[in-house]
Amino acid sequence: MNARFEGVCYAPANVLSIRSRLDFKKTHGLLISLLRDRGLTLFADIDQQAAAVHKGLSLRPTRVLLFGNPALGTPIMLSNPRAALELPLKVVIWETADGRTYLDYADPSEALRADYEISDALLAPLMAVRKLLCAFSDIQ
Repeated sequence: MNARFEGVCYAPANVLSIRSRLDFKKTHGLLISLLRDRGLTLFADIDQQAAAVHKGLSLRPTRVLLFGNPALGTPIMLSNPRAALELPLKVVIWETADGRTYLDYADPSEALRADYEISDALLAPLMAVRKLLCAFSDIQ
């Protein structure tokens, strides 16, 4: 089920959306630092705005980060190789027209549990991602 999101867009139920207390550039830089400080691997940092500009289009500042921990993701994929479709983890950082910055995290936990029959024990470490992202929130 989709939910109305501040009149801006819709988000699926598995998306955690957090308004950052920082601007776009600071949010992006700090998130990358926090991921690395916690031993997570940054697999990709995709600048969607730059890609749009390259094609002569305009897009609000938007970056997609693909990240994870192979030591935690590998057992999930060993349990069910198709679970790799949900990994690595993804977060999009984007800016609204009036300069607010959001982080949206596509939490794969429920899909991994229900669709791929991954155990709660293997999924438990994913909860730390929510806590990490909530550090950016206006509401602490």
